[in-house]
Amino acid sequence: MAYDPAQLPGLEARLDAELRRADPEAILARAVEVFPQGLALVSSFGAESAVLLHMAAQVRPDLPILFLDTGMLFAQTLDYRRALTARLGLTDVRDLRPAFADLATADPRSDLWRTSTDACCEVRKVLPLERGLEGFGAWITGRKRFHGGDRLSLPVVESAEGRIKFNPLANWDKSDLDAYMERHALPPHPLVEHGYPSLGCWPCTQPVEAGQDVRAGRWAGSEKTECGIHVARTPGAVNDLGGDI
Repeated sequence: MAYDPAQLPGLEARLDAELRRADPEAILARAVEVFPQGLALVSSFGAESAVLLHMAAQVRPDLPILFLDTGMLFAQTLDYRRALTARLGLTDVRDLRPAFADLATADPRSDLWRTSTDACCEVRKVLPLERGLEGFGAWITGRKRFHGGDRLSLPVVESAEGRIKFNPLANWDKSDLDAYMERHALPPHPLVEHGYPSLGCWPCTQPVEAGQDVRAGRWAGSEKTECGIHVARTPGAVNDLGGDI
């Protein structure tokens, strides 16, 4: 069954009911079947990204991979992106970067993260992804329920901003990921061994202590738990990209 835009209302509920207990590989294969065109995988090339990228490479190595290069990533993440792309044979990895005009207006000194992490994420992640997703009717994420917070109730298939979102790893926990990495001899992100179980931009990511939540090092000390790309947009929430209203 290929995707028909007229079927979007209710499509996510039907697919979620069908796939909610399916293996991640089966979910990916179904996503490619329903969306033979207009499907992308959004990856951070972070601590757990190798699992989903490896699965995608087995299903469709030319699947578009959208990578948000914010300009503030760890150098190790950029190195890992290049190495893993070559290792897995991914043929269509697209680097999404913030627009020069947006940076010139909102963050000319590259220090917006000090005063408004929400506005910084908006200009460096949310807006580039919006532009990068143009022309795609569906996308794949690497989110999992065990990460906690709003992700505890994460469905396998959902809709947002007029697109279908597939979350193939929603049901998996850390042991599933570790077992898959070992089974396929996948290289870990180089910062994992230094206490970074979840990785974002260097100003807003810290190592975590043993026993802490996986995402405890993201925006530590604040109430922020998501960068914004998985949060419903509220028009006017950020004023001219320069700060919270």
